[in-house]
Amino acid sequence: MVKVHIDITDDTNRILNLVKITYHLRDKSQAINIMAKGYKELIFKPMIKVPYLKKMKKISKERTIHMRSIDNFDKQYRIKK
Repeated sequence: MVKVHIDITDDTNRILNLVKITYHLRDKSQAINIMAKGYKELIFKPMIKVPYLKKMKKISKERTIHMRSIDNFDKQYRIKK
């Protein structure tokens, strides 16, 4: 455990007190730990899941089909208007 002396604003102090009350904590150091954990999950949590990245990589390797117009697309895939 690390002991630190910090200077915080009055607003930050109020927020720490609210976290402390909300989670029934004994002191502000526990409130800071809760806030840090929440921040970690919010910021460092991967935004895109690994299976999705694998699927996108597979799709990007597929052959591209170029169509000059909607009519060509309709003919290619036999879509009736």
